[in-house]
Amino acid sequence: MVGGRYRLGERLGRGGAADVHRATDEVLGRDVAVKTLRDATADSRDRARFDGEARLLARLTHPSLVTVLDAGVDDDVPFLVMELVEGPTLADRVAAGPMAPRPTAELGAALADALAYAHAREVVHRDVKPANVLLGVGDRVKLADFGIARLLGDSARHTATGTTIGTAAYLAPEQVRGHDVTPACDVYSLGLLLLECLTAERAFPGPVTESALARLHRAPDLPDDLDAEWRSLLAAMTALEPGERPSAEDAATRLHVLADDHEPETVVRPADDGAGTTAVLPQDWVTEQPEQPDPAPARPARAPDAGYAAGERADVVVARTGERWRGLSWTTRLVVAALAALLVIAVLVIALRGADDPGPALPEGVPADLQGPLADLHSAVGSGA
Repeated sequence: MVGGRYRLGERLGRGGAADVHRATDEVLGRDVAVKTLRDATADSRDRARFDGEARLLARLTHPSLVTVLDAGVDDDVPFLVMELVEGPTLADRVAAGPMAPRPTAELGAALADALAYAHAREVVHRDVKPANVLLGVGDRVKLADFGIARLLGDSARHTATGTTIGTAAYLAPEQVRGHDVTPACDVYSLGLLLLECLTAERAFPGPVTESALARLHRAPDLPDDLDAEWRSLLAAMTALEPGERPSAEDAATRLHVLADDHEPETVVRPADDGAGTTAVLPQDWVTEQPEQPDPAPARPARAPDAGYAAGERADVVVARTGERWRGLSWTTRLVVAALAALLVIAVLVIALRGADDPGPALPEGVPADLQGPLADLHSAVGSGA
């Protein structure tokens, strides 16, 4: 029994210095999650970090953030009581394979909203990763584990060599360099998280040092078949320079647009991220049909541009130019349009094959100004999920 009312059950998770248990609130008769500092004799940094998490969570109330219910000290062991989120983590979900763009956008919008809320209250999470995203029933998404979160401008640094300051695979370049953390760090980590949802692969895998060095020299590789708006957003969120990234609020706005888009069921997307979409003609339209009078003109389509998400439905509009074109039968026009579309796609594929860029290789030697930060990072950063 903890705090005279919380009966501990199975252990749900284990962090660097704390354990999380399912528990029963004997007073209110409900299930909760209780986080306790594992070692009552832990050093002052662990205690300060634990107390700081309780204070931070107490000031944050958002649908996509885990809610703190209670906190206290029992037999000299500090504890934190939080709402219990029934379900897997995002890491569990991604391990099963890539997610479709729409649910990824919905999840990303919820997380970006939560980060924007926290950033507006000068709180930076610092460890946004799939393992810290809880997936509850009814599409509930909760960002958890504010154990290493920081208040902007807080001069107290509780991180020391040997303690976790983040997870290597999701750190922003400025974190690798040992610079101050800002909300832009969370946006970068969220960008990598969303990319992993879409591909089921980490953008920067490998050991701590190699993974950290890679992001200092290149942006993450984006799939060629990703929609233009997705590519644009992820490229911005994972920009090397913090000032070039959107705010969490701006990222949330764009993700909500992506989540609301209605994509056609049959679409051919060229690898060129600047190209529009080409509708595929149904097979029974291409086969010979009885001659029929021309139908009413189709509704003109709005040309795709930078102001619209790449997932929007595009109508196929056949331009009628010249007397010769108007003299063709409707069936012949469709066949010609289909052949023209295939020719355009073929030209794009040939051009793109010659434009592949493997990206810069990792440097053979680590620059002198990075040797110190990377040495600290190797011993201090968490390399797990």
